[in-house]
Amino acid sequence: MDKSHVKNPHRPEYPKVSNGDVLREYLKAARGYWLTIFIVTVFTIVPVIATGIFAPIFYKHLFDLISGSPTAEVVSELISTILYVLLLNGISWIAVRIYAFAMVHFQSNIMNRLRQRSFEYVIGHSYSFFNNTFSGSLVQKINRFMRSFEGVTDRLFSEIIPLLVKVAGIAIVLWYTEPIFAYAVIVWMIIFFILSSIFAKWKIPYNIISAEVESRASASLSDSLSNHATVLTFSRFSHEAKIFDEANTTHTKALAKKWNVANIIEAIQAFLNIGIEFIIFYIAIKFWGMGKVTAGTFILIQIYIIGLMNNFWGWSRMLRYLYEAFADAKEMVEILKLTHGIKDMTGAKPLHVNGGVIKLTDVHFAFNESTPVLDGINLDVKSGERIGLVGPSGAGKSTLVRLLLRLYDIQKGIIQIDGQDIKEITQGSLREAISFVPQDPILFHRTLRDNICYGKTGATDEEVINASKLAHCHEFIETFPYGYDTFVGERGVKLSGGERQRVAIARAILKNAPILILDEATSSLDSHSEMLIQDALENLMKDKTVIVIAHRLSTIRKMNRIVVIEQGKVLEEGAHDELVEKGGLYAKLWSLQSKGFIGSTEE
Repeated sequence: MDKSHVKNPHRPEYPKVSNGDVLREYLKAARGYWLTIFIVTVFTIVPVIATGIFAPIFYKHLFDLISGSPTAEVVSELISTILYVLLLNGISWIAVRIYAFAMVHFQSNIMNRLRQRSFEYVIGHSYSFFNNTFSGSLVQKINRFMRSFEGVTDRLFSEIIPLLVKVAGIAIVLWYTEPIFAYAVIVWMIIFFILSSIFAKWKIPYNIISAEVESRASASLSDSLSNHATVLTFSRFSHEAKIFDEANTTHTKALAKKWNVANIIEAIQAFLNIGIEFIIFYIAIKFWGMGKVTAGTFILIQIYIIGLMNNFWGWSRMLRYLYEAFADAKEMVEILKLTHGIKDMTGAKPLHVNGGVIKLTDVHFAFNESTPVLDGINLDVKSGERIGLVGPSGAGKSTLVRLLLRLYDIQKGIIQIDGQDIKEITQGSLREAISFVPQDPILFHRTLRDNICYGKTGATDEEVINASKLAHCHEFIETFPYGYDTFVGERGVKLSGGERQRVAIARAILKNAPILILDEATSSLDSHSEMLIQDALENLMKDKTVIVIAHRLSTIRKMNRIVVIEQGKVLEEGAHDELVEKGGLYAKLWSLQSKGFIGSTEE
């Protein structure tokens, strides 16, 4: 069943975007290139005037001379005429070369600006935005936005401006030749432009639908390819092929509709071209019969009409292409106009961490109104204190630390660090003050050195190696042929889960932030690796405020305090021995794990 029409409650609600919004984005990117635009425009017009308007006048004169008697004087004038034509073609050749190089400079730089601007804005969107948007679809939208500018400017400077100049010039020449021809061309042009605009608008919905379903097909393709390992282990090739086939077939049908509409439009426009050619030559024959026009005039009209027909035919295609290009660009402009979900407030100040005191007061958070995740959490973490967060899956532990990192904004309450409300400080300074090691760290498809240095850009090799040794990843890095210059693959797939976690811990050690958050940071380590890394973590946690999320309770026995969360509320808190003696949820979980029903049997 096609569910493409069903509204997704988690999908971002994009603002409406017009062609004017797209043009404004283009103009923003073009700032500072006005001289280049002027040069491109001038040398777009020069070839049209030289070869499209003046050269046919000389051809008319040439054929008027040929139709007479061949005298020495006529031959001399014929040679002079073709020399003028040669000169005009030479001027056109030079102008086209200047135009081409100026256009390369203009387009390449503006396209670079558009892609950079798109990247910088998209990467600033919230954690929630990326959770609900396919990265493959975003990449495609950015690339289509950039290419749409290339297409629009190509059409503007190679088709629209030349056509308008040619129509004006030809109308003027024909007016002085015989006004009725100018009237015919102008009427033809007006009818053609009006119908082309109507047809192009008629085709807009088909263009938009085609672009949307293409994005969905690309997203489906990206989703399946990025989860290849899951497809492989579950042997779901035919299942994924069916899902992609549905998206691909929908795109094919939309594309076929768009192309068939284009075929209908072209058929109507071809009929108009045939009609105008017949009418103008019928008039010309009548005037020739009355002795009002010469044989050269027939040549002039033929060159002009054929040239205009080709241009008008191109105009029709160009207009439809423009609408398609704008439809492609609108998908990206929607995102550029979409307000960032998490923003620094006006006048936000940098966070100043003195002791790393964390305070949550009556914190409420929900992804939607019917599903509260945190319901009035109150928590005080002292400077240098180490606390463990435990509780059943879905209790809100990971959400709590993401709120602390301000990946989401709370609906009610306040979160403070050293007395500073995190909503009133810059996000950059907040996250610089926190080292976060997630349960399943994702690495860049870059070298091991680059991934570790992400904790401290510009770190020396000595600092990187020292952090790696403390995290016990230096040992396995040394075994690789390229050592720290080894590329880890997309999302770090060339490394095991334990190796990725040790790289993430090395990154956190190198960052050395005053607040440390570990979300099941040793869950993928074997017992030997975990034992090795405990010392590293002890060193890392010195003089820091530490929050550790753990399901394996043996890893947090030595925490200063353990906070038990259930259904979004703090259920109990205290030291390990106190909670075991209390006989609550923590004691129950500890009993299950210590008896080996789940997790570790370590004491």
